[in-house]
Amino acid sequence: MRIFEKYISRQILIGFLLISFSLLSMLWLTQSLRFVEMVTRQGLPIYLFAEMTSLLMPRIFNVLSPVAVFVAVLFVYNRLIADRELVAMQSAGISPLKNAKAAIYVGILLSLFNVYIMNFAIPQSEKLFRELEWQVKNNMTQMIFREGDFTSLKNGITVFIDKHEDDGSVSGIFVSDESKPNIKVTLTAEKGRLIHTKKGPRILFINGVRQEINKETFKFNSLAFSRYSAEFNNAGKHQKKDETVREKNIFELLSSAQDKTLTKAQMRKNIVEGHRRIITPFYNLVFALLACVGLLVCSFNRRGQTKVVTAEVLAMIAISAGDLAFTNLAGRSLYIVPLMYLNCFIPLLVCVYLLAFYNPLYIRRHLFKGGVNYAS
Repeated sequence: MRIFEKYISRQILIGFLLISFSLLSMLWLTQSLRFVEMVTRQGLPIYLFAEMTSLLMPRIFNVLSPVAVFVAVLFVYNRLIADRELVAMQSAGISPLKNAKAAIYVGILLSLFNVYIMNFAIPQSEKLFRELEWQVKNNMTQMIFREGDFTSLKNGITVFIDKHEDDGSVSGIFVSDESKPNIKVTLTAEKGRLIHTKKGPRILFINGVRQEINKETFKFNSLAFSRYSAEFNNAGKHQKKDETVREKNIFELLSSAQDKTLTKAQMRKNIVEGHRRIITPFYNLVFALLACVGLLVCSFNRRGQTKVVTAEVLAMIAISAGDLAFTNLAGRSLYIVPLMYLNCFIPLLVCVYLLAFYNPLYIRRHLFKGGVNYAS
């Protein structure tokens, strides 16, 4: 790789990293807002909050990567033209394809990295995320009952703790249980303690009263006790959901037609996701070439390259919209899957053709060199 290609590649990578980090930070902030309630109201530990939100990053990076590389390449090549660096290289006889090698190298590198992201990083992070989410929502051991706050659990139970003692017990405990639709149970106790059994965690109440009312018959029962234990964890009642599409590997997705447990809609969704894992990484290369092809093959304009840049941005939006549209349509009919490939590889071939064979300066030189005499 020549010095000039290394220089351009380094500038593109620096720009890509800055843009990706900025966009990831903003999207991480928006995605993390849905977990803030778990921290503020349910007492989710900060380390679990950070772990859960960080597991979303591979999925977000996969979406942002093609756009980030497009912006980085467009910015770098437009600046090279404005500083007359690229103009000097073109005047020296270097072809557009050679000047685009830096963008090609970066596009190939990011395509390979996104292959890893889509087929290894995302399935693993999705599995870990779902396991953590299931534990937090269904396992009471992940909850921290804070003093003076009402903590609402997922199964219709509200717990209030007055004070945490040094020995690990709690004092002044109140529990409202509405897990059963027709019965409401209220438990109050002087002290309580969370204990662990083979069946799951239970709460041991000491010196309290249990009150129960039937909402249909309005029958009321009251019981005073010195010791009473109850299971309030609903982890055993709710089984984990089946694997999502993102958790499966590409071989499982593409062979979904042989899986008799799937419905036709699920089978189509799995197959489309498998093809997306093949196609999507190539958009990094497509957008890298798309960002520089217009600037390299079009004539230099001292007033700026506004029209060329606008056309490239519109082309990028059209390709992205086509990918989204064909992916959604392929979920209804697998006959649309070839259009997903065409939407990616036709722009790629067009860009390569323009860079390799379309040279306006070369055409003008040979057209008016004297080989054709229109006056005669």
